[in-house]
Amino acid sequence: MTERRSNRTLSPSEHILDNKEDLTHLLILRFQQMMSDGVLRPGMKLPPERELAAHFNVARSSLRPALKVLEIMGVITQKVGDGSYLNRDASSVLEVPMEFLFLLDDTSIHELTELRFLMEPALAAKAAERANSDDIALLRQSITDLESSEEDRVKLVAADLLFHRAIFQASGNRLMGRLFLTIHRAMLNMMIVTSQLVDLEHTVAFHKPILAAIEQRNAALASKLMTAHLKDAANLLLQTQEQEKERLLRDHIATTRFAVQKNQRNANMAPIRKGRRRVLRP
Repeated sequence: MTERRSNRTLSPSEHILDNKEDLTHLLILRFQQMMSDGVLRPGMKLPPERELAAHFNVARSSLRPALKVLEIMGVITQKVGDGSYLNRDASSVLEVPMEFLFLLDDTSIHELTELRFLMEPALAAKAAERANSDDIALLRQSITDLESSEEDRVKLVAADLLFHRAIFQASGNRLMGRLFLTIHRAMLNMMIVTSQLVDLEHTVAFHKPILAAIEQRNAALASKLMTAHLKDAANLLLQTQEQEKERLLRDHIATTRFAVQKNQRNANMAPIRKGRRRVLRP
């Protein structure tokens, strides 16, 4: 008897058990549901593997890849001899996936600059409304570090980065604070470039007025000043890109000229070589 096959398209939920990777995905979704339902809470110790495997109705060998993925994502921490815990701090959850996102998408400086224009002026405004004494102290410290960096570019960039991180935190939006951790590496690369183009006083001249606006609780001014700061950084990056294009063009012209001259020399030497060629007689 011939078995009848259905032409019905499988739904995503029915498709999910096609292979081991899909099973891992399913288990991660189940963990998400347990967190959403409050069954799992931040800081809680997870049940032993055998209990979790029985709960999900899978083998322990199928459960372990899902636990490893959750650990890499920063959702859980596995302690040898103790078990697995749901992390209390979510700061690392976005870090690894988002870093890969920037790498895989080959995020451009233009895209990152655009993202900063969309985010940071608004965050500066929120910081002016919500910053507490600790936030203000951190912003002041970043400027002190900046002023004392002198010729130390590493310290200068670190202080610059701290200033922007402090504003993210002072905005009072935890998600924005987490997001900063995911883009700070890309921002770091930008700041390294711009720090080589300007004097220390140039950066301080932008940071101090922003801090003053935040201290004065002037949200509109803080946003305006941050926009001006980002525009200046964007112009510096554009200047760098133009200089790099000019350098590449000069190198190309020099290489082409060298190749032409070499070909001409070879062409001029050809008759001489031909005249010196000895004819062998039998």
